[in-house]
Formats: sequence, C-alpha cells, structure tokens
Amino acid sequence: MEENTGRKGFRERFFNKKALLIVAVLVIVGGTGVGVFMVKASHNPAFCTACHIMEPYYESYNDSNLLANKHAQAGLVCHDCHEPSITTQAEEGIKYITGNYQTPLEKRSFSKKFCLECHENNEEVKFENVKEKTDFDESNPHDSHNGELECNTCHSMHQQSQVMCTQCHLFVWTTELDDSWAK
Repeated sequence: MEENTGRKGFRERFFNKKALLIVAVLVIVGGTGVGVFMVKASHNPAFCTACHIMEPYYESYNDSNLLANKHAQAGLVCHDCHEPSITTQAEEGIKYITGNYQTPLEKRSFSKKFCLECHENNEEVKFENVKEKTDFDESNPHDSHNGELECNTCHSMHQQSQVMCTQCHLFVWTTELDDSWAK
C-alpha cells in the first residue's frame, strides 16, 4: 500500500476549483476586453484597412472626389451607414482570414428611405429642396418621368456616380456637373 506523504501531486495543485475559477475569470475578462477594444477600434474608418480589400473603400472615404469623401467631410464615419452587428463583423473577419470573399466586394444598395433618414432632416439636401435646386431648364433628374427612383440609381458612394438620364438623353446640365460625376 502507498503511504501518503502529505505532498500534493501536480494535478491536485494546479487543477483545484479555485485555480480553475481564477483562470476562467481571467479568460472571460481578457476576452471581453479584447472584444470591447475591437468594437471601439472598428468605429475608426482607418481600422477597415486592416483588411487590404477594404483599402480602396477607405481611400474613397478619406481622399477622393466621391460621395464617401463628402460624407467624411460632414463628420460621418463608415458605421453611420454600415451598421454591422458583432456577429456580422465576426463573419466578415472569418471570411477575410479564410479568403472566402469576392473582389471587388458586392456593391451594397441602400434604399431611398435609408438615405432620407439623414437627408430628409438636412435642409441643404432635403429631397424637396434637391428637386428645387436641380430644376434645370430642360429637365429635372429628381423629378423623373421614370417615377421615383432609388438614390443609388445615380448616386454612388465609393465609385463614380452615374447620371441615369444620359443613357437616353443629352442634357447640357450634365456637362456642368462637378468632377465627382462620371462624364
């Protein structure tokens, strides 16, 4: 028979309930801290460039003549329009790490209702005012004979915007647009 010498073995010393509880708490606190840091960091648009496929989108936001940059100049950040949940962000991270994505990324379409959530309350770009401001002599693209269109039919954030009217018409005002529009 074995004699108990009073010394505890490795298993008894390191796998007691108190030690396991301490380790579990440290893992939870550490994991939560990393999660909170990642969520906070992801609110900075430059964070998106950690994934190289996001660099062109960040560049269009940070330094371009496109609508994304106009929104940046107005103080908006990516998550003001792109509101991913933690689950979505995790899924996107996994897709990036595994290479399970297509380039260019699929273009997201925002509804007119989504755009007007901000623009309807902004007197400068309120839709009714846009109609008045774009009341050109020969036509008004915001009062189209095609009915009410989604904003993204013409307006694009990270690419050149396109005047849908020019698919069929040649209006003088299209040549007077600023360089954020494809001509």
